[in-house]
Amino acid sequence: MEYRILPHGGEKIGVLGLGTSVLAEAGEAAAAQTFAAAFENGINYVDLAGGHTALFPGLGRALKSAVAGGRDELYFQMHFGANYLAGSEYAFSLDLDTVKRSVAWQLEQTGIEYIDFGFIHCLDSIADWNEYREGGILEYLQDMKRQGIVHHLGFSTHTPEVANAVLDEGIIDMLMFSINPAYDYQQGDFGYGEVAQRQALYRRCEAEGVGISVMKAFGAGQLLDAKLSPFKAALTRNQCIQYALDKPAVTTIVAGAKTPEEVHDLLAYFDSAPEERDYSVLSTFAPAEAEGVCVYCNHCAPCPSGLNIGLINKYYDLVRAGDPMAQEHYRELGAHASDCTSCEHCDNRCPFHVEQSARMQEIADYFGE
Repeated sequence: MEYRILPHGGEKIGVLGLGTSVLAEAGEAAAAQTFAAAFENGINYVDLAGGHTALFPGLGRALKSAVAGGRDELYFQMHFGANYLAGSEYAFSLDLDTVKRSVAWQLEQTGIEYIDFGFIHCLDSIADWNEYREGGILEYLQDMKRQGIVHHLGFSTHTPEVANAVLDEGIIDMLMFSINPAYDYQQGDFGYGEVAQRQALYRRCEAEGVGISVMKAFGAGQLLDAKLSPFKAALTRNQCIQYALDKPAVTTIVAGAKTPEEVHDLLAYFDSAPEERDYSVLSTFAPAEAEGVCVYCNHCAPCPSGLNIGLINKYYDLVRAGDPMAQEHYRELGAHASDCTSCEHCDNRCPFHVEQSARMQEIADYFGE
C-alpha cells in the first residue's frame, strides 16, 4: 500500500480505499470477510454509501476481529442523507429526523464510536445544497463535529458547479468526486462539467488543502468493457487507477470489491509495471478541447536532462491556482524548467500534443529562472 497525507488533519490514508455499493450483495458474512481482507492488506479508508443493510453488521463483525493498526488507523466516510431505515436497500432522504435515525442505526450496527468523515450526501444540484442547509442537516452535521462525534466534514457530488459552491463555504476537508477519463472528457452519464472546469476543480482542492476521495474510477465498470465503454475501447483497472492518482488533490480511490479475491485484484496495481499503468492511449479518445493540455501522465519520460515534466507542469498549474505549497515543491525538484535544452524529445512523445519545450520556457520565465 502507498499512503497520502490529508492536508486538513494529517491522517495517513491508503491510495486505494474500499467502496461498498456492491459489497453486501453476498450477505453479512461475505462482507465481513472482504472487509477483513482489505484491512489486512493495508486498505484503511472505507466509504459507507452501500447498497444493502447487510453491509453495516458485516463491518461490525470485521472490526471486532481486526487487529492490525486498530480502529485509530481505519477511516470511514458515513453519509448524512443515505437512508437504510426504509427496508433492506439504500434510499435517499433529506428529512432531518430520518437522517438522524439512519446515522444512529449505522453507528449501532457497526459499533463505530465516531465518524471520521461525515459526508453531505449526493449533492448534484444547487437546490439540494440549499435544502441541506435550510432543512437543518448541515447544522446537525456541524454540531456533531463540535461534539467530536464527526472529525471531518465532506460531501459527495458529480457536479463541478455544486462542488465549487460548497467549497466556497470553507468548511470541507474531503470531496468525494467521480474521476475517470470518460467523465473528465464529458462522456457517460455523470460526465458533468467541461474539461477545463473539472481540471480547475481538482487544482482548487489541492490549493485549498481539500482531499479528494474518488468514486467511479472505472465508470461503474463500463470503462473496463469495450462493449460498454463510451470510447468503444476497454481500459484496464491499472490504467484507470493511475489516471485518477495523477490528478491534483486525489488522496484515495474507493474502488468496489465484493470478495477478498476482488480486493487482491485491486491491490495488484502495486505490483504492476509502469507500462501496465500507462494511459496515454487516452489521447486517441480525448475531445478537441483537451488537445495540448498536460495531464501529468509522464508518457514523455525519460527526459534527457532529468526533468520530471509531469510534476513541473502540475506544480506550475497549482501555483497559478493559488496553492501556497506548490512553489516550494517546485523549488525542491532536482531539475527545473530552466534546465530544459529544448531537445524536443518530450514534444515528439507527448500523446496529447503538448509543446512541452515551449512550456518549459514559459514555466522558467514564471519562476524567474
